[in-house]
Amino acid sequence: MLKCSACKRKYSPKRINKIMMLIDYFCEDKNALQTSKQLRLSYVSIHKYYDIFRLLCANICEIEYELSRGRSCEYEEYFYLEQSKRNDRLAVFDAHNFLTFDYENHIYTLVMPTLQRYKQQFIDDNLENVYNSEFNKFKRKSRIIKVSKHLNKIVNFWEYFEKFILNYKGISTENFPLYLKEAEFKFNHTLEAQKMLLQKHYFESQYE
Repeated sequence: MLKCSACKRKYSPKRINKIMMLIDYFCEDKNALQTSKQLRLSYVSIHKYYDIFRLLCANICEIEYELSRGRSCEYEEYFYLEQSKRNDRLAVFDAHNFLTFDYENHIYTLVMPTLQRYKQQFIDDNLENVYNSEFNKFKRKSRIIKVSKHLNKIVNFWEYFEKFILNYKGISTENFPLYLKEAEFKFNHTLEAQKMLLQKHYFESQYE
């Protein structure tokens, strides 16, 4: 057992090594199921650790935003809809809408309110086709914006996010913001920086 000189708590070196290994797997985009199989550990346990890591990613993103918010920025709105739902006209209400800010090459995201609560009302009023038509117009306009702006930092993040999110399936509306923040954190930092930051913030949160 080791004793922290600051908080006087005792903790196992074996547990420390396990957590650092899980952080490595998390930063290398191995999902909880893949990690549990490779390490032969409980999926439920790994999933709990990953949830903690995502919360830390979100906290780090907010800390960095506070340091960056005084800089000049650009932003664009983005709608994300899972590929499996893109041919379903009613799935437009399941789309995730978020703003993407570029603070001098540092990305920050902000999730907008979901339209899910209005889905049944639109169906009852026979307005889903009207809304779906407007949404498709918006997507066409968004593609024009992407082309005209070429490969700026915001578009680079959108492309990164579209690939990143494929590693996960069936993300709920409630959990989507944490996965978005995970993508933001990873996009803004190199792999080694990700690991160092998560290790620092995890152990500080546990033993402060």
